[in-house]
Amino acid sequence: QVQLVESGGGLVQAGGSLRLSCVASGGTFTSSAMGWFRQASGLEREFVGNINEFDGSTAYSDSVKGRFTISRDSAGNTQYLQMNSLKPEDTAVYYCAAKTRPTPGTRYSTNYYDLWGQGTQVTVSS
Repeated sequence: QVQLVESGGGLVQAGGSLRLSCVASGGTFTSSAMGWFRQASGLEREFVGNINEFDGSTAYSDSVKGRFTISRDSAGNTQYLQMNSLKPEDTAVYYCAAKTRPTPGTRYSTNYYDLWGQGTQVTVSS
């Protein structure tokens, strides 16, 4: 069974860093679009960033641009989200996602991705 498993979340002080990992098991995702989203308590899930499956280019939301970096390994099995200069407003559950079949939407929307991890909590204290 294909699944995504995130890890690396935790509690960090403002200004600190964390690196999240997303491991794909049961398949490879070299040719799949992958992205990161987050959901704060009481709010909708929002786009954080994604990595293009064709050229490896990345895109980020304005709120994390310049602080977060997405990368993936050459085997296509692991995606990373490096988060620097963390702020209390970055507190949320972070999800990785992959597109494995035709879907509607754009790379910035949740419905573009059909496979999701279970999420990992990131808490930034002030």
